[in-house]
Amino acid sequence: MREFKESGGCMKKILVTGLCTLHWGRLQYGNIGNYYIIEPLFRELHRVFPEYQILTTFQMTERYAEEEKIGVLPMEAYYAWSEDDIARAEEEYLTALSGEIPDDVGGYIKYVKEAELVIDVSGDMWGDNAEHVGHGRFLVDLYKMRTAQLLGVKTVLFAGTPGPFTDESTLEFAKEVYAGFDLVINREPTSTFNLAKWDFKSEKVKDFACPAFLYTPVLTESERRQMETIIPDRDSGEKLVGFTIGGFNMPIGPYDMWPREDAQYTNFAVAIEYIVNELHAKVILFSHTNGFKLPPNFRLINGRDYPILQQLKQVVLDRGIIKKPQNIILLNAPMLPNMTKSFIGRMDMVVTGRVHASVAAISQLVPTVFVSYEKSFIPSSKMYGFAELAGVKDLVCEPGNVDEMIEKIAFCYQEMENVHKKLEFRIPQVKILAKEAFDAMKELVG
Repeated sequence: MREFKESGGCMKKILVTGLCTLHWGRLQYGNIGNYYIIEPLFRELHRVFPEYQILTTFQMTERYAEEEKIGVLPMEAYYAWSEDDIARAEEEYLTALSGEIPDDVGGYIKYVKEAELVIDVSGDMWGDNAEHVGHGRFLVDLYKMRTAQLLGVKTVLFAGTPGPFTDESTLEFAKEVYAGFDLVINREPTSTFNLAKWDFKSEKVKDFACPAFLYTPVLTESERRQMETIIPDRDSGEKLVGFTIGGFNMPIGPYDMWPREDAQYTNFAVAIEYIVNELHAKVILFSHTNGFKLPPNFRLINGRDYPILQQLKQVVLDRGIIKKPQNIILLNAPMLPNMTKSFIGRMDMVVTGRVHASVAAISQLVPTVFVSYEKSFIPSSKMYGFAELAGVKDLVCEPGNVDEMIEKIAFCYQEMENVHKKLEFRIPQVKILAKEAFDAMKELVG
């Protein structure tokens, strides 16, 4: 990554930061759902702020930064997975609290002072879930956002699913920072309800929709030809059901546990057997995460969901219950987000434990069953929120309840046409909501 250079003149600036600040490549090549968010995020910001320079602590590739016209700041300005992250953030906060800002101040405070708006993009990590990614990350984010607020810069908590908040050491500070945001944009209504229930108070909360609904993949001619080789032959007349899960859906944590016992896959195996044996459909297992080798020998590799899906397929085969083993297919090669979403759009139905795989499906009007996270170690309600936003909240199930899972799958399959019509009516409205979130930020700046 080349060093960021300041633009000339007096160009106004917007700083995009937050808990989605990850190492180089992670937002582009790792969790595919992240990219569904990031591309529309920057493009919509350019739409509503055409005269502004967009700066970010997200570590994007040099080519991406050039194409999307953004400036990439050092990751260390936000969080660097180092021993002094919390101390540095606290020092910045105390400096802002004192009101005595040195003229030659650098780093995060310098970037904030030059910005007219600071946007905190944290997804479902704004709260307890941040600790899964790095020690003290939520506390660091609170320091960073309160610093910006004390400096008089407008701040937005953007398109997240905040909470839960069980750490008493940060709870009151989190409420203070939350109340200090000039605008809180929730991406689904369940979050607004939860925040009120948890006594987080603000009069500046608005419900919109996740920008991921706006992500539109574009394929080259070569990619379109490749897609045709990926999709199984439809001559049999059998429906294609895309199926994906990850560590968040497994019955035992942590989410990155490996190896896992075969017994942990039983509920998902039973669901697949039902789809193949009773619904007479083909199940295509696909990963919604990738890994990659770093430059100079960059290449995509299968991500952490792939071995889970690989083991799931083997568990199904070993059980010997599936009547047509050839009707469970595992996609072996990793795909970029444009190919992944295009693949999902070609399914007749999707069953997913990855929330943005569900967005990829329903935004393309594909009937979808949402498998929630295992709440014993990932307490997130975002599956319910996204499904409610799309008008299909009756299609959410818990991973630990196999009867419920099969019931939802059966209903979705039998009512496929009606679900499609419901999405056809609702999704255009959701996409308008996603764009209006950016219009609201424009009104905030003025």
